[in-house]
Amino acid sequence: QVQLMESGGGLVQPGGSLRLSCAASGRAVSFSAMSWFRQAPGEEREFVATITWSAGRTYYVDSVKDRFTIARDKDKTTEFLQLHSLTPEDPGVYSCAERSGSQYDYWGQGAQVTVSS
Repeated sequence: QVQLMESGGGLVQPGGSLRLSCAASGRAVSFSAMSWFRQAPGEEREFVATITWSAGRTYYVDSVKDRFTIARDKDKTTEFLQLHSLTPEDPGVYSCAERSGSQYDYWGQGAQVTVSS
């Protein structure tokens, strides 16, 4: 059974930074990548970033390129999303998800990110 647990959300001023973590217990047999998604109130869930687990390749949605960084620890049990230069367009519930093939089978419970002065 795969369980994902996010941490690190909170309130930050515009221009500020946060680091989100996603700790995994267990991995699916065909696990290939970890991703972050976010969902603002009244909006659809949006892909933010992904990292392939074996090669460490990263991909980002255009709106966060050069501001957010996705990474994994050397033991490959935890992934991180570093958020810099946060804007009023960035708030939402940020969730990590484990990908196997083309599907996301496991999700964390989400971490709230609020950007406000």
